[in-house]
Amino acid sequence: MIHSLRAHLLSICWLNTRACRIALIWDGASYHRSAEFQAYLESLNQGLNENEWKVTCIWFAPNDPAQNPVEDIWLYAKNFVREFYHLCKSFAAVKRLFEFVTHHQIFNFPKMFIYDSFSRII
Repeated sequence: MIHSLRAHLLSICWLNTRACRIALIWDGASYHRSAEFQAYLESLNQGLNENEWKVTCIWFAPNDPAQNPVEDIWLYAKNFVREFYHLCKSFAAVKRLFEFVTHHQIFNFPKMFIYDSFSRII
């Protein structure tokens, strides 16, 4: 059994959308491609043809931030922290600032809508 946050979140999505198919759009990070996670995906899709898979992973091209909408979120958050860093007296304050800007913001960068899965919230 997988003990990662990604697998846990995927399990929650899967339990709430059993009638739907899920497409995960990920970058090429090694932890996204781990053997353990691939085995977990295979267990969800076992016995199905690829065009019937319940969960499919679509990979971004390696090292291509232009494809990855998360890169825009990171850039926005990092610039926000840089702008207000002078107010921070500790790492905990920097962390709170980062969490504030990422948790209390709706991101709608144009490239997010290239991928249909971003067009609706699950």
